[in-house]
This record gives sequence, structure tokens and C-alpha cells, in this order.
Amino acid sequence: MLTVLRTTWPLLLGILLLMVGNGMQGTLLGVRGKIEGISTTQMSVVMAAYFGGFLLGSRVVPQMIRSVGHVRVFAALGSLISSVLILYAAAPEWLAWAAMRLLIGFCFSGVYITAESWLNASTSNETRGQALSAYMIMQMLGIITAQLLMNTADPAGYLLFVIPSVLVSLSFLPILLSRQPAPQFATLKRMSFRDLFAASPLGCIGMFLMGGVFSALFGMASVWGSMKGLSVREISAFVAAIYAGGLLLQYPVGWLSDHGDRRLIVLGLAILGTAVAGATVLLQPGIWGLLLAAAVVGGVANPVYSLLLAYTNDFLDNSDMAAASAGLLFINGLGAMAGPLITGWLMSWLGPDGFWVYIAALLALLALYTFYRRTRRPAPMLDQSFAVIAPSATPIAVEAALETAGPDDGPPRPD
Repeated sequence: MLTVLRTTWPLLLGILLLMVGNGMQGTLLGVRGKIEGISTTQMSVVMAAYFGGFLLGSRVVPQMIRSVGHVRVFAALGSLISSVLILYAAAPEWLAWAAMRLLIGFCFSGVYITAESWLNASTSNETRGQALSAYMIMQMLGIITAQLLMNTADPAGYLLFVIPSVLVSLSFLPILLSRQPAPQFATLKRMSFRDLFAASPLGCIGMFLMGGVFSALFGMASVWGSMKGLSVREISAFVAAIYAGGLLLQYPVGWLSDHGDRRLIVLGLAILGTAVAGATVLLQPGIWGLLLAAAVVGGVANPVYSLLLAYTNDFLDNSDMAAASAGLLFINGLGAMAGPLITGWLMSWLGPDGFWVYIAALLALLALYTFYRRTRRPAPMLDQSFAVIAPSATPIAVEAALETAGPDDGPPRPD
């Protein structure tokens, strides 16, 4: 691991600072929107715009990189991100915020694609697994650190918009000044959605549902907290708990995944998440109960995402895994765009409880569909080891993680 850190620390430091900036802007807008009198429905459009931009970027940025190269794309998108983070405070109006969120989602998608390509190219086959694990940990730590910084200034002021802008600007220095050469960018093979659904209906439906869950957690948690009347400190702690839970449970769930029927683990986690979200509505716990609920739901959402990718790949040849993963990420992005819009509508109708009702409903649907799929065909022999993958990862990181995880050591799956 020390060797990995010595060779990849500029990239990892840059990603850490990027995620601090990204984590701050999501939470800050939810809090500032309440101060500015922006309605919950309008804020749901603002939050959904990020995921629309992210999805658009995943389709457009690869062509930009092939046209002008990694360095120029990286620098251009980074400059736009830094500028937009400042402009939020200058134009506190929901339509302007939605347009800026669309742009910043596009830019972050491109930045992640570029950074993950660089990380993939700067490591060997022997060290890539450790580098990717460090990368995922840095992503989580960046968002958690962002929540701590939320308490350093008044959200009604200007400083909290300046801090992420400066951090994002600084994040590009270690990456662009790294001695690692810019990698070659290869075009990913594509798979039709019909073939992908035929290979794994559960993978497709599950990824769509989990996209909705993740976008609600990432985009609407601070809006919910403001509507609930929580303080900035409590909101930031709530968001941090979501990612802390995801960080802690990825690895034990991964171990279980490589030793049993992945569908059974998905079913168990979905039931657990449904129960916790439903209990939060019924019991109306205090802040400590809410933090526990956030940690559990976050601990469910992140591993299920990786489980669904691994389960789908159990039905595929190695040559098709990258294409299938790209398709699943696109399906996940479609669900992510719908998530904040539906959550905002439910919160406008039911109040703050709409946030938990939405999460409980999607996890319950996942549990029911997983149970149904277990009756349709037997579990495959484990053909692909579990790979820890963050929901914000691009196809570049997913492909590298799957290659690193490699086939499971068990007997080959039947044809």
C-alpha cells in the first residue's frame, strides 16, 4: 500500500479535495435554498439537474478527451466547476441554480472520467486493486470532511461558497503537475439494453431503483434536513453518517457476497433498509436515531450498488463485462435523475416524512423484485469477485475494478 500511495498520492489528494468541494455544494444548496425561500419542489429540480448533467457528461466527455486530450479537458472542466461554485451565491434563484447544477454535474462527470483514467494508467495490475480501494476511500472521506467544513461559517453568507471553489481549484494542482503521463483513452464497447436485460433483469431493475435511492441521499438529504428544522450542524452530521455507513459496510458485505447467493444478500439489505426507513417515519426519532438511520441506509445503498454489478457479471463473459457495466451505470443515472423530483413531490405532499417514504418504497420494491427473481432461476456459480465501487464511479473505474477483482476462485458457472 505504501508503494501505491507513493506513486498515486497526487491523484488521490486531488480526488479528496474534489470530493470535499462536491460534498459541500450539495449540502450547502439544500440549506441555502431554505434561507432564500426556494420551495421543496423547486429544490428537487435543482438537485435532479446535477444527475442529468452527470449522465450527459458520461456520454459526451469521452469524445472531448479523444479530440483534445486529457489535460485540456481536465483543466477546462475544473475551471468551470470553480466558477460555478462561486456563482451560486451571486444568483440565488432556482432556475439559475438548476442550470448551474446541470453544468457542474456535466463537469464533475468529465473530471471523474479523466482522473480515473489517469489512476488506472498509473498503476500496474498488481497494485491496481489497492489503488482503487484508496480511491474509493478518498471519495468517501472527502464528502465526510465536507460536512465538517459546513460548520465553519454562516450558510447565509458567501464564505461557504468560496471554500469549495478554492478547494476544487487547488485539487487540480497535484494532478496536473504529476509526472504521470496522460493515458490513452480507449472507446468502451457497448451492449444493447435488450441484451443487458436478458442477461440480468434484476441487475437492470435494481440499478434503476438504487439510482433513485442514491440521488435522494446525495441530493435531497440537506433539503429534508432544512424542511425538518435541523440545524446546520445536525444536517452535516446526518449527511456524513450516510457516507460513513457506506464506507464501513462495503467490505464486510463484499466478503459475504463472495461466499453465497448475492441475491439473498441484496434481499436482506433491502429489507433492512426498508425497515429502518419505515421505522423512522413511524417512530420520529431524535437526532441520534436519525444519525443511526442515515448510517444504516447509507450502509445499504452503497454495497447493494456493487452487489448488483457483481451479480450481473456472473452471467456474462469477461469480454462483455465492461460494456454491461457501462449500460448499468446509464440505467442507474436515469433512476438518479428521477429520484430528487419524486422525493421533492412526496415531501411537498407528506412533509419531511416523504423523504423516508420514498426510500422505503424503492427498497421495498427492490426486495420484492429480488424475491421474485429468486423464484425464476437458480443462483449462478460465482464467476466474478465483489468489487468495491462507489455509486459516483464512471465506467473507467468500474472496468478497472472488475478487472482487478477477477474471477471467483470457485468452480466455473454452468453454460
